[in-house]
Amino acid sequence: MLSSSIRSAASRSVSITGTRSFAAIPVDPAHRPPLDLHGINARYANATYIAASKQGILDKVESELVAISNTIHQNASFRQFFENPTIGRTEKSSKIAQLLKGKTSPVTMNLMTTLAGNAKLIETTKIVEAFTKLMKAKRGEVDALIISAEPLSKAQLDTVASAMKSQVAEGKKVTLTTKVDPSIVGGLQVQIGDQFLDLSVASRIDSLSRVPV
Repeated sequence: MLSSSIRSAASRSVSITGTRSFAAIPVDPAHRPPLDLHGINARYANATYIAASKQGILDKVESELVAISNTIHQNASFRQFFENPTIGRTEKSSKIAQLLKGKTSPVTMNLMTTLAGNAKLIETTKIVEAFTKLMKAKRGEVDALIISAEPLSKAQLDTVASAMKSQVAEGKKVTLTTKVDPSIVGGLQVQIGDQFLDLSVASRIDSLSRVPV
């Protein structure tokens, strides 16, 4: 069960040295998470990924978790419930179960009630982010962000996108996002995965300002 897997993973993360960690638990390679993420939030995400993979519902669970995360960001009352430390664990678990009953898969339900029981609901959005990273890695997706001073034309965007694709491994898919930031004055700032390239006019001006004369 996901709940037992997550509870044991979480408890091991804070136990004394010498206790076997969740990462050491043997996992069928067919269900192993595609990335090595670390930390308590990653442990919850990993356990959820494994449980969903075994049931063949990874996409469904991802959709459910993203919907929950979006609601936390968009609904103040919902967010306050998750963040309120004065509401007891039992009460939170019960309310989460009532809220999600019949609306989500057992995997998602077990994750959320486990987080409530472990007083970790406040970490939900971070856990969803970690789970999303695993899913993107599974699909071979690479996030790319283009920041420009003005909106790019379709032709410009296609040119930049083509250049980006040449920088990622064969078989990977670039998921492109654009952002307009007038403060960079001109040029581009490009983020591909963990790599950042600053080709903005603002950065060049800043470099010039540091040159001694």
